Amino acid sequence: MDFLQAIGQYEFLQKALFTSVVVGIICGVIGSFIILRGMSLMGDAISHAVLPGVALSYAFGINFFLGAVATGVLTAVGIGYVSQNSRIKNDTAIGILFTSAFALGIIMITMLKSSTDLYHILFGNVLAVRPSDMWVTVSIGLIVIVTVYAFFKELLLTSFDPTIAAAYGLRNNLIHYLLMTLLTMVTVASLQTVGIVLVVAMLITPAATAYLLTDRLSVMIFLAAGFGVISAIVGLYFSFTYNLASGATIVMVATALFLLAFLFSRKHGVVWKSIRARQKRVELSK
Repeated sequence: MDFLQAIGQYEFLQKALFTSVVVGIICGVIGSFIILRGMSLMGDAISHAVLPGVALSYAFGINFFLGAVATGVLTAVGIGYVSQNSRIKNDTAIGILFTSAFALGIIMITMLKSSTDLYHILFGNVLAVRPSDMWVTVSIGLIVIVTVYAFFKELLLTSFDPTIAAAYGLRNNLIHYLLMTLLTMVTVASLQTVGIVLVVAMLITPAATAYLLTDRLSVMIFLAAGFGVISAIVGLYFSFTYNLASGATIVMVATALFLLAFLFSRKHGVVWKSIRARQKRVELSK
């Protein structure tokens, strides 16, 4: 009841809860496509590559959304260009560019003479979210959801079978960079909530949990968004009640949900697989 009463009394907690829920939804939606495409490493790359843009934005006194999206998209394009125009494979290009971008961001942070605490960009602090950040997150959420709805068939087809998608006249590269742009925007939206270091966990873990529970993409997206929301609410509760780091707590709740699905999912859970295997051995022994 203390947490519920605090939500009714404190505006900062209301903003934190609302922002966390929005982030949980959009991370689940985009994370579903990232999981299906096997692009978890790209999600990690984009989340780290936005750091120089964030640092530059604070240095020039502009909203960090602009710089972060710019550097995130440039890194995604750079990874594609390097892998397509050299012997370097995609995973190697990702490792080179995202680590160099992250290192550049750290150097820029140490050189900045600013009163702004960029530490929270790395690890998140949703309890200190500002109204402007909240509305940026809401705007990004609307853009992401509308775009996914409008291009759902294209995203679906290119995720499952790029060859057939190309045969139908779809441009896989354009769809890929559209998804990368959305991924960058979701990463930026998640900075205040879980931070750069942990944002990949919110992108991957709720979607991976949903992936263990269904074979339909539409159901997976809704489940992933739901798990993201549950992680955000429960994580924020523990963060506020026990004075824990908000981003880390939200991620740990998401991980706990994944472990439950990993163990007890009716179709793919380890426990149920063991039970079915034992039943099969018993039947064969009769």
